[in-house]
Amino acid sequence: MDNVATNQYTPDYTVTPGEVLEYELELRNMSKTELAKRTGLTEKHVIAIVKGKGTVIITPETAIKLERALGMPVEYWLNLEAHYQETRARLAEEGELEKHLDWLKRIPVNAMAKMEWIPKHRDKKQQLDEVLRFFGIASVDQWDDIWPNVAVAYRQHNKHEIFPEAISAWLRKGELEAADIPCEPYSKAAFREALDGIRSLTAESDPAHFVPEMQKRCAAAGVAVVFVSCLPKTGVSGATRWVNPDKAIIQLSLRYRTNDHLWFTFFHEAGHILLHGKKELFIEGANGMDEEKEAQANAFAEQELLSRKAFNAFAKQQPFSKVAIQRFAQEVGIAPGIVVGQLQHKGLLPKTHCNDLKVRYQWAHEC
Repeated sequence: MDNVATNQYTPDYTVTPGEVLEYELELRNMSKTELAKRTGLTEKHVIAIVKGKGTVIITPETAIKLERALGMPVEYWLNLEAHYQETRARLAEEGELEKHLDWLKRIPVNAMAKMEWIPKHRDKKQQLDEVLRFFGIASVDQWDDIWPNVAVAYRQHNKHEIFPEAISAWLRKGELEAADIPCEPYSKAAFREALDGIRSLTAESDPAHFVPEMQKRCAAAGVAVVFVSCLPKTGVSGATRWVNPDKAIIQLSLRYRTNDHLWFTFFHEAGHILLHGKKELFIEGANGMDEEKEAQANAFAEQELLSRKAFNAFAKQQPFSKVAIQRFAQEVGIAPGIVVGQLQHKGLLPKTHCNDLKVRYQWAHEC
């Protein structure tokens, strides 16, 4: 549904202050020469105002002179000039929006509107304006400046087309949500300690319980954790970046709904924060990522969730029964589904086995 604001009248033409001035002079049978003499302005200046030449505007000084000569308030002339300039700029902007309507097709507008990220409009130019406001940019030209890495950092799936514009919309929503999370200045030691405590939350089955707690612990160490529903044409499960040297963002999509995927992605992103630079953007499921750093983050996540020593010892006990997996998970203090996920990832357990030990999370907006 369109906003109430769309019902407001927006003129598609401009009335110059000069046209109004000429009308007022005609009412008074006053020539431009006489007005020039009464105001102290040059006749050339008066003519320029009447003809509406863009370089000549009604300044406060000119408005005062017109008030004295014609008896019409300063505010009237200044408001007239301001309204004219605004309308002129908006009409020019309408033309610019028209040029970029094809770009709008690459934005998942319907999905964003359904999740109430942006209002939905029938008029394409109004919709493009809403999208630009969402991104916090003046025009489509600025998108390349704000999201230079996203244009190349995505994976072209064999079955699904991926749009960097859609990925950037997902990232932008994460930024907006992270801005609402107050964080202490980043501390590597504090974040490392927080992760040790967060590991125990993997046994929780309800996101309503573990999400606020993990957000609280990470925020105390300078890391904002946000959960943002995935968008069509993105194919991403998580991302890591820094807002500034004192605040990082871990952004998780709800693309994978089982606990083994979610927690591995979280600790993978945490690995990027602890191991890698503060100027880098890491997008999981994207092309162009540093393979070595991705491998390091994977190794970090595996070690944090299940120590290599304990996992390797358990891995020798093939074949794996559900009872054995549950017992081992209890011994190491982690959810059984995560053990299943690691066994499947290592090729030690078929991907069709023991999936009922995984917890499937329910989210407000499913992907």
